[in-house]
Amino acid sequence: MTVVSQEFDKECELIIKDLLENGRLTLKQITEGEYAVKDTVEKSFLKLVNAHFVERCPAPEAVLEEPSKDAPKKRGPKSSKIVEVPETIEQRVVAAAAPSAAMRFSILTDSETDAHGGSSSSMSTGDKRKHDALELDEEFANNEVVIWRANFEEFIRCLRHKACVENVRARLDDGAALVLRAMLKSTRTAEKKVKMENSVPVSFSTIYEEVINSEAGRNLTCDRVKASLSLLCDERDVDEDESYSVDLKKILELAQNDEVESIVLKRYGRDAYKMFRLLSTSSRALETDKISDMTLVEKKETPTILYKLWKDEYLLMERLAVTGARQAQFLVWKVDRPIVWKHVLDEMFHAALNLSLRLAYEDEQIKEVQLLPAHKRTGPLGKQWQRFRNVVYVMHASQLKIDDAIMLFHDF
Repeated sequence: MTVVSQEFDKECELIIKDLLENGRLTLKQITEGEYAVKDTVEKSFLKLVNAHFVERCPAPEAVLEEPSKDAPKKRGPKSSKIVEVPETIEQRVVAAAAPSAAMRFSILTDSETDAHGGSSSSMSTGDKRKHDALELDEEFANNEVVIWRANFEEFIRCLRHKACVENVRARLDDGAALVLRAMLKSTRTAEKKVKMENSVPVSFSTIYEEVINSEAGRNLTCDRVKASLSLLCDERDVDEDESYSVDLKKILELAQNDEVESIVLKRYGRDAYKMFRLLSTSSRALETDKISDMTLVEKKETPTILYKLWKDEYLLMERLAVTGARQAQFLVWKVDRPIVWKHVLDEMFHAALNLSLRLAYEDEQIKEVQLLPAHKRTGPLGKQWQRFRNVVYVMHASQLKIDDAIMLFHDF
């Protein structure tokens, strides 16, 4: 809701709210909701469709085609080593039910009327609407009622862009954040998928125009924008025609590193934080004494701290034996990012579940007090009610933080 309210008017926010509450609706059902005028609602609805925040639902009864057995197979020198995993029935159904790219965001205002043989008046979609998309629209509307739903992919994309911008703001400055936001905004509709490793290449003139059109960036000079681009983009990210691209994957990986390091710092202390940070940036496993020397932690305390991190699955430990005149064993430690990141995400899911259960428990304990009128919540009951409100406020704030962290590791 916040994403829509920041970009569109109140009508758009109410439409998204209606779709989220009901799951899927026809345009007729949307226009009959608690809105002002049908034309106003249709214009707001068109804005959401053009911005890809609303999409057509997949076909309710997908028709699966039998896989061709006579399809020629390409053979190469290493073809015997490549094992092709066949698609599951669920994957085939989802692919068959998904509407085409042209139809997914195409719209007719009176599609329900057309389904019963009435005349249709199409909404203006601007210069970007192509004639073949309109033909697909008419063909689709004449066969069945069009059902719409919120496009969660677009919301995740917007939240991912916002996370990248805020991380750049914290690491660099406001100017770099404004430039990155302008780049992502100007190329959002050109992204092929949500988890883009690099932003879509965009020319400097487009970036600068988008920056100065924003309220916060109207005073930025051309040289200032170029300086921010030099901080955001490496030389390999700039094409021959001076199109710029940003490594979004690297930005998000740095944000994930900061999140995990903050968990280690709060849970195990500063010495453990220094050790974990050293090992996470090291390209190889390190010996216990070397970790102690590089982090300036006492040698007696180092094994204890490392063992705690290993026991809680934040580190991997290996025993190495040295053979020779004198046999000896020593321990080496390292951070395996995929394993540790998966463990951290699992802990976040458990924390979110525990918070939900605690909220339900607190709500059950205060149920009798909630039913009382406000003027009767005095004395001990008033203190009990105030404590409940404080607990709920803290828990809701914690839930929001955990949700942001889960999206950073799971969806971005």
